[in-house]
Amino acid sequence: MTATPDLGTRTPQLASPDLLRSVFRRHAAGVAVITARGDAGPVGFTATSLTSVSAEPPLLSFGISTGASSWPAISGTEHIGVHILGDHQQELAATFARSGADRFGAPTAWREGPEGVPVLDDVLAWLVCRVVARVPAGDHRIVLAEVVLGDPAGPGRPLLYHQGRFNGLRD
Repeated sequence: MTATPDLGTRTPQLASPDLLRSVFRRHAAGVAVITARGDAGPVGFTATSLTSVSAEPPLLSFGISTGASSWPAISGTEHIGVHILGDHQQELAATFARSGADRFGAPTAWREGPEGVPVLDDVLAWLVCRVVARVPAGDHRIVLAEVVLGDPAGPGRPLLYHQGRFNGLRD
C-alpha cells in the first residue's frame, strides 16, 4: 500500500518545465565548470548536474543543452575538463553561466592541461576525462565520461547553487 502525502490546501501542479525548475531551485547542488578544447579556442560552461556514476571504472556524467554555445565542441571532443568550484569562485561560476561572456579572458586564470583540455586555476578539484557516450535526453545530452587523471587537493570549501544563487556552506 502506498501512503498518500498530506497536501493540505496546496494543489499539485501538472508536469511542466516551470514545475521542474521550481522543484530543482530547492535542491542544493555543487557547482562545476566543464571545459573542452574547441575549434575556435577553449569552451566551458557552469554545470550543477555533475554526478558520480561509477567507481570502477571511474565514471561521471553531466547534462548539457544542445542549444548551449559549448555544445558543438562538447559534441565532438574526446576529452573534457571537470572543475569543482570553491565558495571563493562565485564570480567565476557566474561568468561561465553567462551567455556571451568571454569565459577564458581576464580575470579567468587557466592553462592548457593534459589532452589539450583547458584547466582552471585555484579550483577545489579538477579532472580530465575521456568522453565515452552522449545520450539524448530531451533538449539535452547526458555526457558520460571516464576519469583519466586529476587533482583533488585544491584549497577552500565548496560552492553551492540553491534558489537561483551561488552560495557557500554555512557553519
